[in-house]
Amino acid sequence: MASNKNKLAFLSMPAPASYVAGLGRGASGFTTRSDIGPAREGPSAEVIAEAQARRGEEPEIDPEQFQDPDNEYGLFAGTTYEQDDEEADKIYDDVDQKMDSRRRARREARENAELAKHRAERPKIQQQFADLKRGLAVVTDQEWESIPEVGNLTRKKRRKDDRTFVVPDSIIVGDRTKSEYENSLDTRQQSSGFETPADSGAMTNFVAIGQARDKILSLKLDQISGTATTSGFATSVDPKGYLTSLNSVVLKTEAEIGDIKRARMLFDSLVKSNPKHAPGWIAAACLEEHAGRMVAARKLIKAGCEQCPKSDDVWLEAARLHNNDDAKVILANAVQHVGQSVKIWLAAADLEQDVKAKKRVLRKALENIPNSVRLWKETVNLEESATDARILLSRAVEVIPLSVELWLALARLETPERAKAVLNKARKSVPTSHEIWIAAGRLLEQGAMGDPDKPLDTRNKELEMVDKTIELGVRELRRHQVLLTREQWLKEAERCESDGSPRTCEAIIKATVSMEVEEEDRLDTWVSDAESAESRSMVGTARAVLAYALKVFPDQRNLWRKAADLEKAHGTKESLDAVLSQAVHYCPQAEVLWLMSAKEKWLAGDVPAAREVLEKAFIANPESEQIWLAAVKLEAENGELGVARELLVRARTVADTERIWMKSAVFERQQGQYAAAFETVSAALSKFPKFAKLYMIQGQIHQMQKNYTAARASYAVGLKACPKEIILWVLASKLEELDGKSIKARALLEKGRLVNPANEILWAESVGVEERSGGAAQAKAMLARGLQECPSSGLLWSMSIWAEPRPTRKSRSVDALKKSKDNPLITCTVARLFWAERKIEKARQWFSRSVTTEQDKDIGDHWGWWLKFERQHGTPEYVEEVIKQCVAAEPHHGPVWQVIAKDDKNVGKSPKELLPMVADALQ
Repeated sequence: MASNKNKLAFLSMPAPASYVAGLGRGASGFTTRSDIGPAREGPSAEVIAEAQARRGEEPEIDPEQFQDPDNEYGLFAGTTYEQDDEEADKIYDDVDQKMDSRRRARREARENAELAKHRAERPKIQQQFADLKRGLAVVTDQEWESIPEVGNLTRKKRRKDDRTFVVPDSIIVGDRTKSEYENSLDTRQQSSGFETPADSGAMTNFVAIGQARDKILSLKLDQISGTATTSGFATSVDPKGYLTSLNSVVLKTEAEIGDIKRARMLFDSLVKSNPKHAPGWIAAACLEEHAGRMVAARKLIKAGCEQCPKSDDVWLEAARLHNNDDAKVILANAVQHVGQSVKIWLAAADLEQDVKAKKRVLRKALENIPNSVRLWKETVNLEESATDARILLSRAVEVIPLSVELWLALARLETPERAKAVLNKARKSVPTSHEIWIAAGRLLEQGAMGDPDKPLDTRNKELEMVDKTIELGVRELRRHQVLLTREQWLKEAERCESDGSPRTCEAIIKATVSMEVEEEDRLDTWVSDAESAESRSMVGTARAVLAYALKVFPDQRNLWRKAADLEKAHGTKESLDAVLSQAVHYCPQAEVLWLMSAKEKWLAGDVPAAREVLEKAFIANPESEQIWLAAVKLEAENGELGVARELLVRARTVADTERIWMKSAVFERQQGQYAAAFETVSAALSKFPKFAKLYMIQGQIHQMQKNYTAARASYAVGLKACPKEIILWVLASKLEELDGKSIKARALLEKGRLVNPANEILWAESVGVEERSGGAAQAKAMLARGLQECPSSGLLWSMSIWAEPRPTRKSRSVDALKKSKDNPLITCTVARLFWAERKIEKARQWFSRSVTTEQDKDIGDHWGWWLKFERQHGTPEYVEEVIKQCVAAEPHHGPVWQVIAKDDKNVGKSPKELLPMVADALQ
């Protein structure tokens, strides 16, 4: 006992100063109120002041305790703060900042030194164990696993639970019989083998049981299908729609059920707290309907109708939740409470199946609400006779004279003469409506265009009345302070065009297109209006805007060109001819308009009229080379070669331009007159030594005559005179290659690249020379050099794609599209790749993308590839569409296209004839 007392003697001793209970098992120290004593309030300011007075100390006085923060103090407390004071304060602030910046470096250095000293004396825990943490990186898995687990550090023995329990006898008996085998039969099994004995001779008739079961099943099926007469307890089910109704059953999850319960509680609280709130009753009923509890929903909406009898929405919701007959009763009750609700009456009319019943309901509604436009419209729509509808509308406009819709509907039902009277009454009743004025204009237009046998003068006079009517309407609306914007008037004009009244549309444009437009911005604004209307397929509106703009600016050739292009795209030949005739009258110096007029007449097959136009163009523009060349082309393609030659001679005398000399030489060469062509070129070179195409023609003439030395000399002289002409370098290279001198061709192209750096055509020709000479590796190296110098060249990237193996072409094409910024050559190449992979629709889409813009459409090779593709994989309709688009685009460029188009054998052939030849030549 004595030893136990000595062992526990420490419990009566005071704890050491640094003792923390539970520190061995990971507890941390904390301080309680008992450690620091009870909380008490410190001495007040008065007590501190008395103590200082007893000790003879003076109390500290805050020098700024009586200072107003918004005012200065001291000697200048009563002075005003002027600009001089502000400048002085700025000077002192600058001085303080300067002194502070001078001391800042030393202060920051001192602070850093003090911080480093403090860190050295009292480092952080993280810094103390930093080296140990780094050492953990070299600890192996075996060393980590050998670290012992933390055990019990309290050194107290824990009591073990050594309790025992008695095993039940059933477990012992069951375990004993688990491995035993049964080797005897019971008495029932011993009676007669394994047969089950029957009771007192009664035998079960399974046949009768099966027949009874089939009879009951057939009876139930008959009841379900409705073929059997039952006592009223069976449910009749549509056998065809049964599975469909099963599919429509929505199984709700537990989360949805919980949400429905919470929402039900919220709505219940809402309708109890505010029973006069109609949306709350409607929402509660809809919730029950969503939950599939229609009875509860109908009860709720019935209570809502009782609480909110003046809300038509509640009555409409109640009618929706009930069947047709009950809904009629509900709406009949609703009329007693909200008889002025249009929606209630319309819903009641919708419930009626018979037209007469609908009419009866709507007329009863009109007795209660005679000023409802909607009710009048619904009533009129039910009338099958135009006479009855006219009578109803006459009564409607008497009751509601301010309804524009009813006036216009009545005018549409009247005869033209009586419609004018109706519209005049409408205009007097509603002087602020622009729809009535527009309807009047459309009525006049219909009257003018209705009779095809009417004389032209009479028709024009009546159409002029349309313009006057719309103009008067705009003035009257302005007088009544009705100011529609230009955009609104343009929309009304487009609506008239859509409704089949182009003259009314034109009249609206004439009267309103100049509104709200500054004088200097008129031309640009009107052109943009016309373009936007054309983009929306409103051709009549665009035509009217351009016509008005041409009246104001008759000397603008670009405006005439837009009008001509509009008529060419959307108009007729007669309208285009009329526009071009006016254009050359107002702009006689516009060569393009003369040429367009002559070309349209030529394409129409009227060659004498085209000659007449060109003769007038000669008078207005005697020195125009385009008109001379157009006349030559007209005569040459119509077989008048002698006249064409005479025109060229006269043109060389009158106009005397380098292009006319070139066309003269080309004309002689096409006719096989090589000597005359050579003389013409020589004479032209003496006049125009810097014109590169003359050297090309001279070299080509020598090349046709197999005189390679003379051709080489012509090209050499041309390269000296025109070193920047790329095609001249290419022709010289091809001549050397044709003569079997690939080395010289390579040298020429190298020299051309030095003179014309970063030129894709020269690099492409260099790659072609290497390929044709059999050096595939040199061609690939040359192509890589070319792409380094021309990184965005579509031509070189296209060649690079085809130089790649088949598996890597697609990735190469992606790089090409990124680097060349969707160049049309790359787009066409990608289309050909899809073609090779038999992706027909994608290939067709990419071929279409390659001829999107006007610049892309001018490349004839793309049209050739597309036609070749459609020939192989498309239908005849696709082929015709490609040819049609190509003829409309009139391409002029492309390596293969130019070779075929400029061949002397194909002179005068149209794009429709050239396109199949290009498609056959492409490979």
